Amino acid sequence: MHGKSSEPLIECLTLGGNEAIMIDHAKITTLGQLKAAGWKSKSVKQELHDNLLRLLAGRNEIFPGIIGYEHTVIPEICIALLARHDMLFLGEKGQAKSRLMRGLVRLLDPFIPFVAGTELHDDPLKPMTKQAKRLIAAEGDATPIAWWPREERYVERLAPGTKFADIIGEIDPSKLAAGTSMSTEDALHFGLIPRLHRGIFAMNEVPELDELVQVGLFNILEERDVQIRGYPVKFDIDVVILFSANPATYNRSGKVIPQLKDRIGSMIRTHYPLERETGIAIMEQEAGFDVEGDSGKDGQGTFPVRVPLFMKEICEQITIEARKSDFVDTQSGVSARFSIANYRTMIASARRRAAVLGEKIAVPRISDLAHVGSSSMGKLELDLMSSHQMSESQVIEAVQAAAIRKVFDEYCDEHGIEEISSLFGKGVSIEVGDMLPSSDYADRLKRVPPAWEKAFEVNNSSDAAMRASCTEFVLAGLYAHEKISRSTRHGRMTFET
Repeated sequence: MHGKSSEPLIECLTLGGNEAIMIDHAKITTLGQLKAAGWKSKSVKQELHDNLLRLLAGRNEIFPGIIGYEHTVIPEICIALLARHDMLFLGEKGQAKSRLMRGLVRLLDPFIPFVAGTELHDDPLKPMTKQAKRLIAAEGDATPIAWWPREERYVERLAPGTKFADIIGEIDPSKLAAGTSMSTEDALHFGLIPRLHRGIFAMNEVPELDELVQVGLFNILEERDVQIRGYPVKFDIDVVILFSANPATYNRSGKVIPQLKDRIGSMIRTHYPLERETGIAIMEQEAGFDVEGDSGKDGQGTFPVRVPLFMKEICEQITIEARKSDFVDTQSGVSARFSIANYRTMIASARRRAAVLGEKIAVPRISDLAHVGSSSMGKLELDLMSSHQMSESQVIEAVQAAAIRKVFDEYCDEHGIEEISSLFGKGVSIEVGDMLPSSDYADRLKRVPPAWEKAFEVNNSSDAAMRASCTEFVLAGLYAHEKISRSTRHGRMTFET
């Protein structure tokens, strides 16, 4: 997403204009050459503004890989950028806040020039530090120029443990020992924000930031200068500052000082997927699984996985049910990583079965969900007031059962699967399990009347592995409605009246 450009030419826009100047940065090595090429200075916010307008005008995707924010979050980010605001991304965990912040790197120019050897990447046409000013005064148009790639112009920091010296700066004892006067700029060691002059700095979980550091930040936001141990450095620091936070902590009194809140230009509110289909699309994209199978020596895929739609729906519905559960802390949220980890586990269980049993196609079943406890544990924060009588594993089992019932009801209404429950009144008993061969299901179903075929209308397939998955789905749905009973022994489940 943030890979370096391989193009020999870079595009630098003229300040305040739409006409682009094409510059071969490899051939520009001095200040004189830079001036002759027609390059003009611009602020970072102006740079983001202009490049965003060009993408919008070209109908280009602004945040590739971001799903579900096309009509909600992304328009708000665009407006904030065009307003030249610093931003706060406010949302629960797993809502792509960090990815959105990192995605802004794409809106920077591929390279920008700076005075070679300067710590703060001084603009050659608008030098800020005494070091750069002295160098230009001495060398003139022969001042050496270097180029700063956009990938290096973004830095993010996690708030817990961050000190003032880390992001603002400190007096450098080694420079004092060398004889540098404490009253000069040369005696300072600059933190991340000054070193990100002409770049983007992101602070994650800002409510956890020490109050002294928050004071330093709002001074930079307002005055664009820094003050280190009483020595004011009147820099015109050009930096875009981004923040992220969870609403529960950000809105808690005393966590973020009012002066800092007041100086943040725009608040971007993120959210979980508004539709289950969107959550499934995110889950599949982020899981990163090669469902066609890993390539073998002959180049052919081994043990490809085919995931029935209802299994994808159940996997995402588990997350939805967890977010609604009275036993889960709603203020903490349930991350999209919950769905992604469970989806990977479900596929891994199916692929293990195919490898052990020699089945050509791996198809996830309900019994594979027995293993998602390992990928679910630790990802839910329980509500201490409601869940004191339930363990985390019990809560996970409860949300799984609710998800299966929800999805089953949707198919039941559409396909009339409920009629099949009457078959169990005739003494039919079916055993299922995550390591039971798919062919065994077909053997057991020979005794079931033709009405059972309704079970397979949820997936138009005659494949044994797919039919086994459909069978377990129907059985689990009937059990969720207490129409049949279930007993478990040695990892296998038996459904019967």
